Order: sequence, then C-alpha cells, then structure tokens
Amino acid sequence: MARPIILGVVGDSAAGKTTLTRGLVRVLGDHNVTHVCTDDYHRYDRRQRAERQITPLHPDCNYMDIMAQHLGHMRAGEAFLKPVYQHTDGTFGPLVRIEPTEYAVVEGLLGYYSESLRQNYDVRVYLAPPEELRRKWKVQRDCSRRGYTTDQVLAELDKREPDSEAFIRPQKDSADMVVSFLPSSDDQEHLDVEMILRPSLRHPDLTPLEQAGENSGIRFSRDGDDIHLFVSGQLDPQVAHAMEESIWENLHFASHLRTERLGEFTIGTDLHRSESLALVQLLLLYHLFTAKASVALGGAGTRSA
Repeated sequence: MARPIILGVVGDSAAGKTTLTRGLVRVLGDHNVTHVCTDDYHRYDRRQRAERQITPLHPDCNYMDIMAQHLGHMRAGEAFLKPVYQHTDGTFGPLVRIEPTEYAVVEGLLGYYSESLRQNYDVRVYLAPPEELRRKWKVQRDCSRRGYTTDQVLAELDKREPDSEAFIRPQKDSADMVVSFLPSSDDQEHLDVEMILRPSLRHPDLTPLEQAGENSGIRFSRDGDDIHLFVSGQLDPQVAHAMEESIWENLHFASHLRTERLGEFTIGTDLHRSESLALVQLLLLYHLFTAKASVALGGAGTRSA
C-alpha cells in the first residue's frame, strides 16, 4: 500500500475541528481513515496541570518529540502505540495501537508547532473562528459534554489566553488553508466562511468563483500569491451546487465518492446542513484526492516548495 495521505487540522479548543473532519470521514469511509488527536500527547493530567499552573496549550505540557516521531511513523505507513487522554475526567487511558490506512486525519492544538511536525502533512488547515464565536462553542461543548459550568469554562478560557496568543494562533502562518467561519446571524446553519488559500498547494481552478460577482454571495480577491475567498452563509443552493460541480469536474477519477452528505453537522441531536461548510470540505477532499493520485504514481504529493 502507498503511504497514507495526511490531513492536519489545527486550531484552538472548540474551533470546529471535529465538525469539519466528520464530513470528510463520511465520504472517505471510516475504514479508510486513521484518526489521531495530538492532544493525546499531553505530558500531565488535569490534576498535575493544576498543580504546576500550566495549560495544555503550552508545548512544555506535551510530549512534542514523541508526537513528531509518531507522525513520522504514520507517514512511513508504520504502526505505533499512541497515548490516550480522556477529556471526560482529565486522566490517561491505556495505549492504543494505530495502524495507518489510506488517509489520516490529525487534529489538535499544536500540530504545526515545529518543522519536524509540519513536514509530515500533505494538507495543512488552520481553523480561525472569531474569538467570540469560539468561546460560545467552547461553553456549549464543555457544559453539555464534559460536565463544566459556564463560569468554569470562561475562567479556563481567560487562563489559557496568553498561551493561545503565544503558541496556538501563530501556527496559522504554516497552514495551506486558513478557514474562518463567521456568524451572519444566530442561525448556525448559515455561517459565512472566509478562506485564505496559499500557493503551497495547487488549488483547483476557481475561475467560476472569481467570475461569480458579489451579488452571488461570493467575494474573490488576491493578495500576492494568496487567494482570499468569502462565501456567504446565505448562499443560494443553486449557486453552491454550481460551485461544487466546478470542483468535482477536476476530480473525475474520484467521482464514485460523490455524496450529498457534505456540510452536515449536528446541534444536540438535530441534523443541519451548511453550504459554506460543504464547500470547505469539498476543497479539502480535492487536495486529499490529488495528493493520493500523485503518491500512487510515484510522486511525493502536491505540496509546492
């Protein structure tokens, strides 16, 4: 088997990493995707962090060398034993054996912190929602799933802020795609999205988006070699469909993976769909598929120097 194609998704806590990747895994198939969370490489459990007055966002609170070593094993197609951090109670569980498959999704806080980490990815994404929205998502998640009170979550966010500024946000400079979901209303089904697409990857032909015009809900501009793309959360489904068709035309070799399930997410137990989320996921699938094709033909992937 050719080596796995590795997608990195980095962002601060509750930035939407799992929501973004869940739809990708549905398309690729659970059996074809190996999932690794770099937050499992914490050096200290929750009690030890409190005693040492250190946050999990600080590199010194994580086994960064082992994390890089394991990603190297992943890229080489080699199995390894991964630690497990249990968010429910802040302790560590038994090691688990990771067997690489066709694709790997690696998400967490510090995935691009060092060059020894960055060199393992085929595609690097950084999620950068506005802090007000991220804090809202953090409160919703940690109160509903992890047993915290609102005051506890907000206090922890304030405590982590210096480390977020020092260690997490600078990693967006190492991303091929910076993705920011933005609130256009109280309706989370219609979040706007802003993307920065950098030339470190060869992006699909986006001419149809560039020619769409602002009345379509799309804004397209260039800043040097970077592409800046804005997609309204209120985008007409017909326009969204035409955009997705233009990307799928570049993926004729993966047409058997086409699905209507992109853009789905849940709030509580209710299923919703977002056109802007679907577009981001499709762009990521494009890069995963083209990297896969390159490696299958003996290439090194699709990253530019």
